[in-house]
Amino acid sequence: MIQRIQTLYMILVVIVAGGLSFVFNIYTLEKGGDVFAKDDLLYVGLFMGSAVLALIAIFLFKNRKLQFVLNRFNILFHLILLGIFVYRMLNLSGEMENISEKGIGVILPFVSIVLLVLANRAIKKDEDLVKSVDRLR
Repeated sequence: MIQRIQTLYMILVVIVAGGLSFVFNIYTLEKGGDVFAKDDLLYVGLFMGSAVLALIAIFLFKNRKLQFVLNRFNILFHLILLGIFVYRMLNLSGEMENISEKGIGVILPFVSIVLLVLANRAIKKDEDLVKSVDRLR
């Protein structure tokens, strides 16, 4: 069901996690080099895992409960990714090659989390609607 709003939210998560994470830099080094998600295997794994999980959840529109749970796991992936970003930016900035500024790629997990929460709200609303209709029978 592509016309459902939660599907559109999850498609946006696939675009943000799967595509935009390689377009926007995570941070810039003092020497002038930009560091993208593709430069670190952990970032690539978490971003691609999140994109694949959102893509799988899109096609589970008949099983709304499983779709809801997969979105929760996806939110957990993004929270882990956000924690790794915060840890590396704050604790390892002196040990790494002198990070001069943080890029816009750091806020991509925030955007994905917001979109996944909106998708979960829409899924919950659909589930409540189906339950109310079943109650009337």
